Amino acid sequence: MPQSPIAVVTGGAKGIGRAIADRLEQDGLTPVIWDLEAPRERGWGHIACDVSNEEQVAAAVSRTESEHGPIAVLVNNAGMTGPSTKVAETPLAQWLKVQAVNLTGTFLCSRAVADVMATRGYGRIVNIASLAGKEGTPTLSAYSAAKAGVLAFTKSHGKELAQTGVLVNAVAPAAIDTDILQQMSPETVAAMIAKSPLGRLGEVEELAELVAWLASERCSFSTGAVFDLSGGRATY
Repeated sequence: MPQSPIAVVTGGAKGIGRAIADRLEQDGLTPVIWDLEAPRERGWGHIACDVSNEEQVAAAVSRTESEHGPIAVLVNNAGMTGPSTKVAETPLAQWLKVQAVNLTGTFLCSRAVADVMATRGYGRIVNIASLAGKEGTPTLSAYSAAKAGVLAFTKSHGKELAQTGVLVNAVAPAAIDTDILQQMSPETVAAMIAKSPLGRLGEVEELAELVAWLASERCSFSTGAVFDLSGGRATY
């Protein structure tokens, strides 16, 4: 019986990443979760990995390929917002940590996985960015800057890999209803909802559905692109 394709989902133990892994499994892929925390109540493969650590990412690629099979899909979902602080109140350590997880992690995982994908002539990389990276969210300057970097990185990397069979795209959601919102102040979350013409938070299943298309062979004429999931906010 042919082995189902392997889909690596970083930060897939819970929240958005877990919903994405669930949805990819419905499409016949085998999720392998790279996360410091193991996914509960699921039989998915799990590799403990700090995505901001180059050696751990390299080891995760090697283990995934040897223990599970060739990686066909990478979803760079691991991320953090950090506390809600104005620029003047943001410690350097907080800034650097947010950049390391959101932006450097996306770079390290993409670089390592694209290397093995390109040799086989096929792959799909989906980066989970944020509308904050387009608009800038007050009191979340580190997160906004990191996600803006993810968007620019997606465009550059997609162009570089366009002739290899590896497609790279990003999703820029508005606020999604997950535990990550607990890192923010209630005022910040309320301001995000108030900006939405639909007047609500997004659901993880809605985001996972878009990611599933971008991660599939059905997506064949898009690379280096950003897809908004904004509740009507992004109309430009």
